[in-house]
Amino acid sequence: MTSRRNTKQLEAIRTAIMEAGRPLSIEEIHAAASDAVPSLGIRTVYRTIRRLQEDEEVANVPVPGSADRYEPAAVASHHHHHFHCRICDRFYDIEGCPGGLSKMLPNGFQLESHELTLSGRCAACA
Repeated sequence: MTSRRNTKQLEAIRTAIMEAGRPLSIEEIHAAASDAVPSLGIRTVYRTIRRLQEDEEVANVPVPGSADRYEPAAVASHHHHHFHCRICDRFYDIEGCPGGLSKMLPNGFQLESHELTLSGRCAACA
């Protein structure tokens, strides 16, 4: 494995994701990391996210009808769901799972996985 350089841009982007406590969009990552590196370009964010995904530090959170969000791979590795605020467009991790989803399936169907996103207003927007 080739050793990769740790740049101030990489560190700012990694820190933004690891400290956010919720999945971030590319624009949110850019805004947070730009506090530490004001000259940071959006293309650098995209490139760095790809690198962090390849290095299995960051995982994408698919968002139907919108761009993916990104969270630490350690968070993504544990089963959890998300809350989407329709006002500020932020995503939040939520713990717990309703369970019993297999009961909703038609006869003969087998559940292999599920994604659950709750929508509404976050505390700040309520």
